[in-house]
Amino acid sequence: MSKGINPVAKVRAPGGRRRPAILIRSSPWKAGTAETPWHDVFDLDNGHVRYFGDHRVDHTVPVGSTQGNAVLLEAFAEHQAPVPEQRALAVPLLLFAAVTRNKTPKGYVEFCGVAVIERVEQIEQETKGRPFPNYRYDLVVLDLGAEDDQVDWAWVEARGNPSLSASDALELAPRAWRQWVQHGRPALPDVRRQTVRSEGVPAPRPHSAKGGHESPGLFPAPRRPGSAGTASVGPAEQQELTASMLVDRLRNLKVHRQNGRPSRHKPLSLLWGISRIAAGKPRLAPWREFRDELGGLLAEFGLPESSVTPEYPFWRLKTSQLWHVECLPPDSSEPSPATLDRFNPEAGLSEQAAHLLDDPFVRSQAVAVLREAYLADVDHHALMNRLGLAGYESASGVPDGTEEQETELGPASRRTVTLSRIVRDPELTTMVKRLHGDRCQVCGLQLSTRFSTYSEAAHIRGLGRPHNGPDKLSNLLVLCPNHHVQFDALAIYVDTDGTVRMTTDGTPIGQLRRHPAHQINEAHLRYHRALCGRDHK
Repeated sequence: MSKGINPVAKVRAPGGRRRPAILIRSSPWKAGTAETPWHDVFDLDNGHVRYFGDHRVDHTVPVGSTQGNAVLLEAFAEHQAPVPEQRALAVPLLLFAAVTRNKTPKGYVEFCGVAVIERVEQIEQETKGRPFPNYRYDLVVLDLGAEDDQVDWAWVEARGNPSLSASDALELAPRAWRQWVQHGRPALPDVRRQTVRSEGVPAPRPHSAKGGHESPGLFPAPRRPGSAGTASVGPAEQQELTASMLVDRLRNLKVHRQNGRPSRHKPLSLLWGISRIAAGKPRLAPWREFRDELGGLLAEFGLPESSVTPEYPFWRLKTSQLWHVECLPPDSSEPSPATLDRFNPEAGLSEQAAHLLDDPFVRSQAVAVLREAYLADVDHHALMNRLGLAGYESASGVPDGTEEQETELGPASRRTVTLSRIVRDPELTTMVKRLHGDRCQVCGLQLSTRFSTYSEAAHIRGLGRPHNGPDKLSNLLVLCPNHHVQFDALAIYVDTDGTVRMTTDGTPIGQLRRHPAHQINEAHLRYHRALCGRDHK
């Protein structure tokens, strides 16, 4: 691994040419220099890596033609393949990070996991004032929990064996990779790596080969919080923002308090910024647009005793390290409204924050933290609708829209309604209820009816917008009507150890009952905890 991007040579095999693997190495030692001007981010706790291509300021060739960028762009095209047969040929990315060991800062690398390229963006970077183009790759790190966070090199060897078909090699792949090959991009939320162990619980030890010696063919990935692989790779003073850092900064905003209540200027501004990301709008908006839109929010949802002063958060949110202001003179102190009107600068979420909030899971977590920490006594339904964030106040989300047309058909007017409904699989509901005998998985209650029993099937990650959860058995719970309402209203959540708790104070109310034939996807439970603002690691 002499370079950052190290492709293994392709082989001609049954089914087509394939590359056994691409080994990606990231090192912090020269990050930000002319030789290595990139700052990669390894946020393994949230299954995300941001990796920069190998174009530099001194390159005169087109941006996508350097060896590293060319091979990663080719890999991205393979990862976007529409059918499983093509995805079986796609190249896996094996991630490594340079680490310090035995007080030696260089020369050691640590395996960090297997990844799929989710997104590619051509960007402009800068070295010593000289701009240059490059590519930025957002990678999904796959969950290797089924393999105790290890990868057997025999899989890569099989991919490089020209006598083996792609399906033969696939049998040796990690389970998450096989799931992705089968289902493609929609499977990424289910196969993304999530760290769910409590702090202090050690990571699993690597498998041992026969005779008690550790197999040299097994690559263990770091899993403990705080290990070298879980931090951003880059100088401390330029450390990249991670999802957990973002949530902590939202929870600890410096806000003015009036009569013991937190001011809503900054939280409403950040929610406004998040709504722009959710809607696909530019993260930065000009002052006059911000002034008009946030002014309306402050008038409607601000504290009654507070003034409508959008200029206050427009500038002072910079202290959150999540907000960016552009197009003001470099020597500007806190600008007055007249100065803002004159220059019409732009402001909004920082580039790093906006990228993280583009992930629905992180966005749900951020909205929940802001609502609970600073806006507890606001009409959340009205606020979310006003911001275009409808659905974040419940686990079920909102259904697809309706189209209505009023007509006169008799003594009373009639309304013709065209409704777009989510298609659900009734067999899944019947199956999961039968498995649990119509007993609530929280309290065990089985409601009797005249001729039978009754329970309700609740989707953990709602099918409606903005959650867009899957209609799968792994995304269902069997609940009594009371606990179904509480679960959807985010009044209760399932903790990492299976304890069902009240969201308000964490009071335990039961233990989620499991069934061996009903495997629940832990990522969906984590998404629900994020909506409740309770995804504590």
